[in-house]
Amino acid sequence: MSYPNQNPYGPPPGQQPGYGPQGQQPGYGPPQGQQPGYGYPQQQPYGPYQGGQMMQQQYPTVMPGGVKAARVMLFVLAGLNLIGLILAVAGLGSVSKASHEATLDTAADNITAMNIGKGVLIAVIVLIVIFTVVAITLALQFANGGSGVRVGTIVFGVADIMLSLCTFPFGLVHTVLGIIVLVFVAKDEGNAWFNRPRY
Repeated sequence: MSYPNQNPYGPPPGQQPGYGPQGQQPGYGPPQGQQPGYGYPQQQPYGPYQGGQMMQQQYPTVMPGGVKAARVMLFVLAGLNLIGLILAVAGLGSVSKASHEATLDTAADNITAMNIGKGVLIAVIVLIVIFTVVAITLALQFANGGSGVRVGTIVFGVADIMLSLCTFPFGLVHTVLGIIVLVFVAKDEGNAWFNRPRY
């Protein structure tokens, strides 16, 4: 004589407990017909630790639009600097020519003013050359550069804005472009681009 199953929720007769789809306890293992972790957040192998889980940080694989715009602005600033360099060299040539043509009858004040003008123009030419080289170098490093390029670009943007404010309103274009470069590189997408892993 067989007795009825005492546990109506247990496994059917003839099957050992813990085996088969009915033997799985709720909450353990994936549901039938689904891959492990389907519909559930997965723990990632690396990334910042947030909320009790390791989260994988997403890095861009192509240069974001804002970073591309900042790169273009750097090339535009370099082009404007080259135009300014041509004008400064032409001005230096004119001042030098005028000082050579000065005779002994020319007042000493005029000669001193010409010498000061030449010194100022030479300083301006040196600054323009430095800023042009730095802008081109930074722009060329955007594709492969790391966080150092980002920091250098931010420093360049701040210095460009400060110098252009000294020549306001002539430096207004430099001020606007410097602000655009500074904002686009300092944004989160710029941070993600320059801090992405490189293999």
